[in-house]
Amino acid sequence: MAQTEYVQEPLAGFDPGAGGIDPALPLHATTFVVVDLETTGGAPDGGGITEIGAVKVRGGEELGVLATLVNPGVPIPPFITVLTGITQAMLVPAPPIEQVLPSFLEFISDAVLVAHNAPYDVGFLKAACAAHGYRWPNPRVLDTAALARRVLTRDEVPNRKLGTLAAYFRTATQPTHRALDDAKATVDVLHGLIARLGGHRVDTIGDAIEFARAVTPTQRRKRHLAEGLPKAPGVYIFRAADDRPLYVGTSGDIATRVRSYFTAAEKRARISEMLAAAERVEAVECAHSLEAEVRELRLIGAHAPPYNRRSKFPERAVWLKLTDGPYPRLSVVRGISPGDTGYLGPFSSRRTAELAAAGFHDAVPLRQCTHRLSLRTVTPACALAELGRCPAPCEHRITPEEYDARAVEPFRTATASDPQPVVDALLARIEVLSRDQRYEEAAVVRSRLTAVLRATVRMQRLAALTGIAELAAARPAARGGWELALVRHGRLAGAGVSPPGVHPRPTIAAIRATAETVPPGHGPIPRASAEETERILSWLERPETRLVEMSSGWASPVTGAARFRDLLSKAENAASHQLSTERS
Repeated sequence: MAQTEYVQEPLAGFDPGAGGIDPALPLHATTFVVVDLETTGGAPDGGGITEIGAVKVRGGEELGVLATLVNPGVPIPPFITVLTGITQAMLVPAPPIEQVLPSFLEFISDAVLVAHNAPYDVGFLKAACAAHGYRWPNPRVLDTAALARRVLTRDEVPNRKLGTLAAYFRTATQPTHRALDDAKATVDVLHGLIARLGGHRVDTIGDAIEFARAVTPTQRRKRHLAEGLPKAPGVYIFRAADDRPLYVGTSGDIATRVRSYFTAAEKRARISEMLAAAERVEAVECAHSLEAEVRELRLIGAHAPPYNRRSKFPERAVWLKLTDGPYPRLSVVRGISPGDTGYLGPFSSRRTAELAAAGFHDAVPLRQCTHRLSLRTVTPACALAELGRCPAPCEHRITPEEYDARAVEPFRTATASDPQPVVDALLARIEVLSRDQRYEEAAVVRSRLTAVLRATVRMQRLAALTGIAELAAARPAARGGWELALVRHGRLAGAGVSPPGVHPRPTIAAIRATAETVPPGHGPIPRASAEETERILSWLERPETRLVEMSSGWASPVTGAARFRDLLSKAENAASHQLSTERS
């Protein structure tokens, strides 16, 4: 028989509101509906069901039975009649599946659905609901075949067929390929398997569902690390035996998120390796999600946990800046100082910084040689001067004042306020190359334009926020009240939540009194990492966030880089399309 794919949701989404089932509910207190179907043997397409048998049980006691033949609306293959004993004549007076579904869906409400080889039965039921306009309630599903593979060894049973398991557990009803008999046999198999789960420290329905899935021995052995954690927003830290942080993460519900690491939904090889080394999980509760995200970034930056891939080395960011002295050039540096007046960044890598530098070199006549030039001594010119791509300040063909006006000021203006001249120059070059059918070269210039725009948009956006000495903002909390954030020079200085029904200003005053002191600094990220300030910006820019107080205005240049967002998006999409085309 053809089988449809069935994917059970991970335990991370297993909450008390899901079908009324609490994952911590003991197995003896859980209501199960054990179901079995007989079908015409085809693929699940909304029909094909010939019989439904279901038994509702709890604590070993039978609570109800639902059994009915179903008219599939199509002839039954002879081999199905031989297998089940169900004939066409038996099904003619039976109701169609659309008349049976309402009673069946009511019968399984607020219960865990159990079936042997559950993907097959659930696939038919879901397809029938979809075909006839019924909402599938998405109940939690326990597969007795999968559970048997985890509980019983090959020495005990040669296979996990229902007939084999029924014989092993000596069920009161033997499976006969009729729905109700098979469902009753599955009930006894389920009880036999539950009796074996105690030795595996599986006592709740949530643990049983996860145990039936492909959980590694390490996950099963270490899952006690998820016990006792708070169901609150915050940061969690997996620590090794010597207390070293191995992995840092954040969640709106620490307990649920950490529990998901010990389920079959977690398949990352590096996380499996991390769990093997972890000895405890530390939780840091936070006022709300923004504080949790910021604390995560700071912890990762401070400790560089080996199993975190992102945000580990914020100090490795690089900048593109104008050098000091006569005839400045662009240089990639690790940091900027208060004396620097022309710079762009931060960049995540030297490669992206050099790509942006190449874009400026295409647009303005900045020299590219690395010599330290003198106003008195002439230095031989390079090939770029001969090609007309450099004004040859090394040979004093241009005065320092003219060089500043033609090359230096356009860079400063583009990065600080208006990149229009640079954008126009690069677009013009792309047009010329495209007209000459030099498409690969045009694509290179496009990537340089993208790097320039991305960096200037980012820096101007950061600088607009970090220039504000203090900003207080509020966002409605999910359970009432307000999530509050106090931001100073782009750094989260304080956070809190005001209670429902209480004016938030007293809470803001309390946060301000205990907030971190953040002095002003130089550049677009003076007191925080770029990622932290961008997380804050994302939180502030949500439609529901309200600005409560600001020490100064929050504004960006009218002619700033942000007005080129559409152009940047088009350039990025074109590059992405080109890459996918080349790979295909």
